[in-house]
Order: sequence, then C-alpha cells, then structure tokens
Amino acid sequence: MKQIFALLSGLVFGLGLILSGMANPAKVLNFLDVFGTWDPSLAFVMGGAIAVTAPGFALLFRYWNTPYFGNTFHVPTRSDLDPKLLTGATIFGVGWGLGGFCPGPALTALPVAATGTLIFVPFMLAGMWIARHTPDLALKRTAGAA
Repeated sequence: MKQIFALLSGLVFGLGLILSGMANPAKVLNFLDVFGTWDPSLAFVMGGAIAVTAPGFALLFRYWNTPYFGNTFHVPTRSDLDPKLLTGATIFGVGWGLGGFCPGPALTALPVAATGTLIFVPFMLAGMWIARHTPDLALKRTAGAA
C-alpha cells in the first residue's frame, strides 16, 4: 500500500509540474530573467503551492503524532546555516539558472526529451553521485582538531 501511495503522489506531483509549465525550461528561465522577458506566472504557482501546503502541514502536525506509512516524520531539525548548505544551495541555484531545470521538472520532462533534458539529467545524476560519495572535508578537519 505504501508503494501505491508513493506512486500516486509522484504522478500527482509530475502532473502538477507539467500543468504549471515547470517542465518547460524556457518558462522557468523567463521567470528567472527579471530584467528581461520576465514571466511572473510561476510566482503564482509557488504561491498556490504554499497556500495549500502551509495549512496542510499545520493540520498534519496538530492532529497526527506519526505518519500513516511510517514511524516518524522526516522534517529538518537544524536551523543553522553551515558552509555545506550554502555551497549546495548556490550550486543548485546556478544549475537551475543555467539549465532551466530543477530535479523534479527535469525528470518529468525526460520522457518527452525536452530541449536540454538529455544533457541536464545525466549531469544532475553525476552531481548527486559526487555529493554522496565525496568525503566531507570540513567534518574531517573538525574531527581531527578535537
């Protein structure tokens, strides 16, 4: 049952990305081009997503102690900004700005071979692999200094 709901959630998410235009890199790049051909329509998509999600999370955490298909909720607990987070966010933003894709819409656009997707997705996957398999040098330096 857990896998069926995961599949349905992914299908709804993908359909939302397609309907909103986020699977179209030209639309995303026009949203990011504030001083050129700016297209504010994705701001309404984000606003709509926040308007639905915020009350949903508030109700979820108020009335449920554990998720239906798990033992615990997996939400961030840290509130500090470390160099690893800032570096990752910067690389993500630059990649999004250059490619016009973030990971979800890129995977959604892959089956239709949208322009640039066949280049972007392999590099995205390589970046994910590198991030997972590269030792965290900052943690090693901290542990060595103690």
